[in-house]
Amino acid sequence: MDDSANPWEVLNSTKVYDNDWISLTEHQVLNPSGGQGIYGEVHFKNMAIGVLPLDDDLNTWLVGQYRFPLKAYSWEIIEGGGALNVDPMESAKRELAEETGLSAQKFTEIQRMHLSNSVSDELAIIYIAQNLQMGKAQPEETEQLVIKKMPFAQAYQMVIDGRITDSISVAAILKTKILIQEGRI
Repeated sequence: MDDSANPWEVLNSTKVYDNDWISLTEHQVLNPSGGQGIYGEVHFKNMAIGVLPLDDDLNTWLVGQYRFPLKAYSWEIIEGGGALNVDPMESAKRELAEETGLSAQKFTEIQRMHLSNSVSDELAIIYIAQNLQMGKAQPEETEQLVIKKMPFAQAYQMVIDGRITDSISVAAILKTKILIQEGRI
């Protein structure tokens, strides 16, 4: 089987919602088995950026905030949106400074991932930030954040215990744990 061939046939497409961040398109399709159906596709107008700051003593910073769609509080690594026409590392630097006040001399990309590829095209890029300097946080006006510095091992345990459920955070923390174990950090 040719893994690059698209087995879906789009018969008609209608944009049903659009704002500055996302659009939603409903497609009338023939599915891979030839049956008619619909497919909803969410297009993200920014990429997702994640930053896990890590100091020389293997401490990290998490951000706590209420997440409206979940109707729950969430602990996460530093995250935000990056414009598609901007270098993702520049977006990572901006998010790190806005949310924590930190700046970093070294950024290492550790993961690219699609967050919900059955319904969206959202791409996430995750970085580890090292050689940190402290500054003053400047969160966006819509953000009510709690910043918490902790040993990386504690953040890892929060993933293992299920207290961190955000997908970018889980991936970043687990990947970082592996990199530490392999002596690559």
